[in-house]
Amino acid sequence: MNKINLSEKLSLFDSHWDPHVVANYNDNDVMVVKFKGEFPFHKHDTTDDFFLVLDGEVTMDYEKSDPVTFGAGEMVIVPKGVVHRPRAAEEVKVLLIEPKGEPNSGDADREPAPKPHI
Repeated sequence: MNKINLSEKLSLFDSHWDPHVVANYNDNDVMVVKFKGEFPFHKHDTTDDFFLVLDGEVTMDYEKSDPVTFGAGEMVIVPKGVVHRPRAAEEVKVLLIEPKGEPNSGDADREPAPKPHI
């Protein structure tokens, strides 16, 4: 029931592709993350993937669809089972929501991030 300042939370780390949990609700992790470059193509078989851009611009590439570019105040929800890859030419700040325990790397060969609580 306390407020959470996302800018303050984002100032606590400099790493990219390393989500940090800022809150939990209904068995979901609410996370902030910084992106730069591109993440591997992957999918999540049992859950949708929620991305809300707080600052910057993200392009979401899809295996079987045209890419979608979205900026601050815009969001994309990738349906479960859809192969996708977020990428950003410049650093971007994003809010993510995922079920607790869901690896951010989905089925990619990349090691999942530890998702520390801040």
